[in-house]
This record gives sequence, C-alpha cells and structure tokens, in this order.
Amino acid sequence: MGNTAVVVGGGIGGLAAAIGLRRIGWEVTVVERASMLEDAGAGISLAANGLRALDELGVGDAVRGASRGQYSGGTRTPQGGWLTRMDGSALEKAVGTPIMGIPRSTLHRLLRDSLPAEALLIGAEADWVEQLGPGTVRVGCGETVLDADLVVAADGIGSKVRGHLFPAHPGPVYSGSTVLRAITEQAVDLRTDFELTWGHGAEFGHIAFHDGRAEWHAVLNLPAGTRFVDPLDELRRRFHTWHDPIPALLDATRPASVLHHDVNELRSPLPSYTVGRTALLGDAAHAMTPNLGQGACQALEDAVTLAAALATEATVKAALARYDAERRPRSQAVARAARQAGRMGQRLSHPLAVALRNTAMRLTPSRAATRMVLRHHAWVPPQLS
Repeated sequence: MGNTAVVVGGGIGGLAAAIGLRRIGWEVTVVERASMLEDAGAGISLAANGLRALDELGVGDAVRGASRGQYSGGTRTPQGGWLTRMDGSALEKAVGTPIMGIPRSTLHRLLRDSLPAEALLIGAEADWVEQLGPGTVRVGCGETVLDADLVVAADGIGSKVRGHLFPAHPGPVYSGSTVLRAITEQAVDLRTDFELTWGHGAEFGHIAFHDGRAEWHAVLNLPAGTRFVDPLDELRRRFHTWHDPIPALLDATRPASVLHHDVNELRSPLPSYTVGRTALLGDAAHAMTPNLGQGACQALEDAVTLAAALATEATVKAALARYDAERRPRSQAVARAARQAGRMGQRLSHPLAVALRNTAMRLTPSRAATRMVLRHHAWVPPQLS
C-alpha cells in the first residue's frame, strides 16, 4: 500500500495540496466541512509565482485560459489622478507572465475537477487530529475515522487543527479593516484591467475578467463586526464622489451578491508549520492581509513545495523539516510586507500622511515599482515531474 494523506479543508490551498500529493503517487482524501462545494467567492489575482505553482500541478494552462491578463491600470486618487501606472508588459517580460485575474469560483472548480470524486469527503468536519505513533496520524470526522501517514491542515484562518497543535498561540486578530466585494452581474465598460483607488482610510479596486464582468472590492477602516442594513446603498453613499468607473461597478451589481468580511490575519508568526506528521498550509499557517494579492499564491507555493519535499526526501520527517525550512521564512516575510503595504496604503487616514504618500508614489520611477513587485513574484517552484 502506498503513502496516504488526509487534507483538512477543500479550499484553494487544500485542493492544490491534494493535487500535488496525487502527482507524486500518494493516496489522498480531502475532508471538507461544507455540505457542497459551491465554488463561492469573488475574484482573485494570480501572480507569476502562483501561476508557476499551478503549472507544476498540471492546471496552469486551464487557469490561464479562464483568466484575463492585467496589462493596464494602476493606483489612483478618488478624484481620478494617477499615483502609479501598471506596466503589465514589463512584468510579463521580467517574469514571463502578467498578473492574471480570475473568478475565485472558477479557480476552485478547475482545481476540484483535477481530483477524482472519490478523493473528496464533503460535509464532514475534522473534529480532532491525533498522532498515534511516529508513523501514523488519525483524523476523526464525526463517526468516520481516517488513519494516514500525513495530515495537511488547510482549514483556513480559523484552523481548528492549528489551535490543537499550538494551543498557546493567540490565533487570528483583526487587521482594522473590513472588506465588501462582489462580481458584477453583467459586463462593464472598463478602460483598464486592474485598479486601486486610495482615499482616506478607504480603498476601492477592480479586477476585469475575460467575459467583460469585473470583481470590485471596497476596504474600509471600521471596528470589527460592523455591518450595514443595505451594503450596496452604503457603498454608493461613501463612494458617490469617486471617479468612474466606481459608480458603474456598483450599479452593475446585485445587492444579494455583495460579500462582507472582516480582514483578519495571523499577526503572531507560528514557530513551525509542522508538528509530528501534520503540516499546516495556506491561511492555517500564514493568513495575511490582501494588500499584496499574495494569499492564494503563497498557499499554492506551499502545496508544490510540500509535494516536492515528500517526493525527494528519504523520510516523511525529513520532508516536513524541509517544507518548514523553505516555506516559513518566505511566507512570513510576505505576510509582513503585506501588512506594511496596508499601513502605507489604504490604512492611512491622516490628510498629511496621505499627501506625503501620494507624492512619494508619483515620484517613484516605474522600474523601481516593478522591482518591488518582483521581490514576491520571482519564485521558481521545485519540479514535481
């Protein structure tokens, strides 16, 4: 009998991990507590590092075919002035691809379709994980008990497995920002592929999709738990003086489509991503703010790195040690950078601080801005084949 793994969590990171493990010959069961995989969510940007990881998983071409390259756009003020311009062609020349925009549901479906139906245990929650000995770990899912050589905890920012492994860790904390987002119901006439607009303690952005629709998001500095009776009406009130196409994006959205979540993060870094034969992956290991658009990309890096280590190291113990050594420093550095980007971007609210930031951005050469982006995008995955 070959090696077996249980992946706890059927999101992007968990599905990617399952695909990677299957590509190296492991038998995998994905445990997902949702009663059905609804492929929910808004939009996502995939940078070169995430796309390269998807290539190693064998789904890169399918994802690119369903995505739209972000060649034009940049960062603006609420009045419409440009702070920075995006040069997607320069980025493509440097790393081989522009950033690609895709509905999160489409990415999720493409990953899920790469797995056989029998690998998915839907509607079952992992209640507990127990290390039985040096070589076996057991997962309890209600009346179902699964024994495996490895458990991959990809159960998100509120990970129960992480809480069990690190009971003294403070867990996720509120970043100070809340985000509302949606995908428009119909196509919108957009002149750019991607935009961010920074006001005083507020951000509005959009990602254009290949079918003409777009994802938009609005980030606000508000107390945790703030909710609105009519979210779309509230956003129209807050952003009605901001430049086009912001009003048009809101008008093209059904009220029921608006998602609202507080932005939480693992501000206290974990001391390890592995304990025994359990590995933490994605948001369970390093949930970060979305300011660099790297959350999903880092989870995809995790998945490929873990599979490659298991494929080449002599023992599972050695592979997990390598996974932790390779992934923890990089992903935690990206999380710190994302937090800092938020503090210098949407989080700024004092008029003088905003004015100084805007002036500095206008004076930054485009080449320097591209080099800053490349720090996170220019990752080369280990080969699985």
